[in-house]
Amino acid sequence: MNRAIGVRSSAAPALYDGRVPKAAALVLSTHPVPAAFVTVIAVVLGIGVGLEPWRVVVLGVAFLANQVSVGLSNDWIDADRDRAVGRTDKPVAQGLIAATTVRNAAFVTAGLAVLLTLPLGWAATVAHAVFIVSAWSYNAVLKSTALSVAPYIVSFGLLPLIVTLSSQPPMLAAAWAPLAGALLGVSAHFANVLPDLDEDRATGVSGLPHRLGVRASGLVIAGALVGASALVVLGPAASPGVAQFVGLGLSAAISIGCVVLVLSQRISRLLFVLILVGALVNVALLALSGRALLA
Repeated sequence: MNRAIGVRSSAAPALYDGRVPKAAALVLSTHPVPAAFVTVIAVVLGIGVGLEPWRVVVLGVAFLANQVSVGLSNDWIDADRDRAVGRTDKPVAQGLIAATTVRNAAFVTAGLAVLLTLPLGWAATVAHAVFIVSAWSYNAVLKSTALSVAPYIVSFGLLPLIVTLSSQPPMLAAAWAPLAGALLGVSAHFANVLPDLDEDRATGVSGLPHRLGVRASGLVIAGALVGASALVVLGPAASPGVAQFVGLGLSAAISIGCVVLVLSQRISRLLFVLILVGALVNVALLALSGRALLA
């Protein structure tokens, strides 16, 4: 799902001057950075569990279409809110592309993502469809509710399962892997919302982070990041190596840094970078788990 894994599309400066071609505006509406990031996670995990090369390629393309659809749905559904707060990083809000064009592309790429998963088997396809529906439910319904974190938990929890179900024969993920993914989703949600709290309140958005406040949200981010790392390091049956413990220590240090920044009210790009690095550490730890991801 876009605006996820600690990657905030609105962290970019204003990029548009009214001369951007519609095709470029459409690409920018996909939230390309988080889309690429989540796609890379799926590909790295696919390689880690030993999927055949063609399966890794299909998985990556399917996830890219998935993330493109989620990003487009976000810009289409939030167009009025984005205009109201003067978002300069959203092509639809800037009038560079019609909301209907973005909406249609969102539906097409969502369907394409499901169809692309079919060669990987019905189990992976069903799980991937649930991932997409969950992600869309955030943009369409749950963003302004106390359940705003639920789609992140569901979708990121499903990510490692989709990867393992893409193997032949399909295999379930080890129980700790979806839990670690879900915790990454929690950190992603809270990290994405924190910089936008005031803008969101101005347009009537009141998700779980808004209700908990800045300090509590910072603690949730830190706890989720280090919790995910602990699961990845201690969850597999094999004895953790030095690299795993180094990763766990780095994740703990990053979590402490996040808490310090949030408690000091410094919701800046540095927080965004720290959370991104924390997510990368967890992805690397997941990749090191290899076939231990399999149940």
